[in-house]
Amino acid sequence: MPQISYPEKVDMTNCDKEPIHIIGKSQSHGVIVACDKVSLDITQIGRNSEEFFGAPYHELLSKPLGALIGEKRASELETLKNEEERPEVKEVKINDRDFVMIPHISEDSLILDFEPARSDYNPYEYQRQLTSILNTLGSSETPEDLCADAAKITKDIFGYDRVMVYKFDEEWNGEVIAEEKEQDLESWLGLHYPASDIPKQSRELFMKHRVRIITNVDYEPVPIEPELSPINGEPLDLSKSELRGVSPIHIEYLKNMKVGASLTAALISNGKLWGLLACHHYSAKYINYYHRQTCEFLTQIFSNELTLKETNRYIAKLEEWESIRGDLVVQIESEGKIKKGLSEQKVLFTDLMECEGGAIILGGKMRLVGSTPSKKQVKRLVEEFLSKQDDSVYFTKNLTKFHEPAREFLDVASGILSVKLGRSNKDFLMWFRPEVVQNVSWGGNPDKKASFDEEKQRMTPRKSFEKWTQKLTGVSDPWLDYQISAARAIRESLSNIILEKQKVKIDRLNQQLLEAHDELELFSQGLSHDLKAPLRGIDGYAHILKEDHYNSLEKDGQQAVDTILSSTREMQELIDNILSFAGVSGQSLDKGIFSVNHLVEDILQSFNTKTNYPNTKIHMDKDLPRMMADKRMMQQVWSNLITNALKYSEKEDRPEIEIGARGFEGKTTYYVKDNGIGFDPKHKEDIFNLFSRFSGDGFKGTGIGLAIVKKIIEKHNGRIWAESEPGKGTAFYFHV
Repeated sequence: MPQISYPEKVDMTNCDKEPIHIIGKSQSHGVIVACDKVSLDITQIGRNSEEFFGAPYHELLSKPLGALIGEKRASELETLKNEEERPEVKEVKINDRDFVMIPHISEDSLILDFEPARSDYNPYEYQRQLTSILNTLGSSETPEDLCADAAKITKDIFGYDRVMVYKFDEEWNGEVIAEEKEQDLESWLGLHYPASDIPKQSRELFMKHRVRIITNVDYEPVPIEPELSPINGEPLDLSKSELRGVSPIHIEYLKNMKVGASLTAALISNGKLWGLLACHHYSAKYINYYHRQTCEFLTQIFSNELTLKETNRYIAKLEEWESIRGDLVVQIESEGKIKKGLSEQKVLFTDLMECEGGAIILGGKMRLVGSTPSKKQVKRLVEEFLSKQDDSVYFTKNLTKFHEPAREFLDVASGILSVKLGRSNKDFLMWFRPEVVQNVSWGGNPDKKASFDEEKQRMTPRKSFEKWTQKLTGVSDPWLDYQISAARAIRESLSNIILEKQKVKIDRLNQQLLEAHDELELFSQGLSHDLKAPLRGIDGYAHILKEDHYNSLEKDGQQAVDTILSSTREMQELIDNILSFAGVSGQSLDKGIFSVNHLVEDILQSFNTKTNYPNTKIHMDKDLPRMMADKRMMQQVWSNLITNALKYSEKEDRPEIEIGARGFEGKTTYYVKDNGIGFDPKHKEDIFNLFSRFSGDGFKGTGIGLAIVKKIIEKHNGRIWAESEPGKGTAFYFHV
């Protein structure tokens, strides 16, 4: 789908979706040139090309790139195809002027940023700076020292008026945790800024392009011509461009802060955006490409050292909570019960965290430890909120923001860390933290956010950045990474214990089922013997009555004898069918490949259909696919289905049965169709239930045949279903 063209109308509902990566303009301290990455013909270029290259943009469009930078330099770029490649930056001469050329691939385009090469570049000074960065940041002992050292060395090297280390919290609000500044400037150390100041799309761009410079907030944006790429008809994606233009909203934001230029670099920890190195200058300031590389090197060293120091802090805690976790598991195993092992022994599960209390919910029962909400409040929290979370681990320091009823227990559970146990959405382990009332200083009132300016027809950022202190309530101390890891670890241990207990329980139930099945089989065999013996007696004496005394009986007596004989036959059939149904489960499958045509022909012959059903036409495919199944069992399936089709269609004027096969859901599916009485489609599942009959009193049957069929099909891991309408016949389909 083609991208939308920038700028779209940005309002209060979508300001976090402002498409700043396809802004269609560049900053004015260089020129953007885009080429077809295959042909290397120039497809788009900044309007300021004449100012830098001495050639107007319209003269350069469609020209080979070699006409601008020389064939040798152009040929070096022919192999670039992959967006992940980081090609070498080169210096080129254009119209007797030296430029730094910074290439990268963006979708179908090769994008080249051209900036004037500065003659003041000193490789020895560059090496000294890198050495200083390594020595200074490498000797920082704690994460806090690292941040302070990074701010100081950045100001020393680049000379910005203010340098800040800006850290994000879990909700993407930011705090200035380190600062170096000119003496006459007010300190912003400790100030907080709302997440809306650096929206989501800006944070995402920092992960693609780590260092971002704005040389002059009063610059005139340079349009790129044409706006849409001739290659794909879409705006040019400038996510990784050094010269990408700046959102007018962000420019106004900087002007409201009285900032004239900025340099911002991403600080990464464990692969995630941890914070920003933010440099402000109160007049225009340009940092050349090589200096920006120094800044990127600095942030890489910072990120590596930060990850290392946070990992060391994590490892220090690891031994502590690993010992507690081990004790908890031992207690559970010795007690034999999870809740007792976690909450009634020397070591409590709440010892894993710095918390005031916790809750265990397991198997529908709850146990509270320490200061917690009431059982009723915890139950509501689980049912209305925690059970609906996708992640197995959930944490927040501000529960009321997501669960309004939490206002009732701020004093004990403003913060929560919870884990789901096992596969259930009802079993949880929770830790609670009380609110910590604190005064937070913001760089301006966070409630006075951006607004829509009708005159400018776009968003305008907030204007006030004066220190504004807010009393925060309903917020607990934050949950740290190592604590969340500890929660995941104990969840894994408990889940394994729960699964093991469930396995033991299931094994025990399986054994009981096997014993019950054996007993049922013995019972059914005994029952059939006990029932058949008197039934044979009844049948024998009824036959004697008919043979010796039938003619001497009056009509009512003769009818009674006939009823006794037909009832004994039905009873015999019912017993045989029940035994057949019960026996399916216990029989093992003896699979083999056999001809379905031969099997069905034998069944039809045994039914003597020409004599017993002379009016019924039977159509069978001549080349039915062979079947891989238990032939003896499948004979029961086909026999039952064909019997039903013959029985329920024989009263039609022209009864017909169709037997065939077709492909369905990637499987060979067999079918038996008739044009008989049919049934209501709402019963299409019920007809396979034991003793279910929907054919009325005009047809004999026990209601067991289709139940046997379904059981056999399922034993083969197959499927059977029926399609029917009253008076329009029935079709049974199955595959194995």
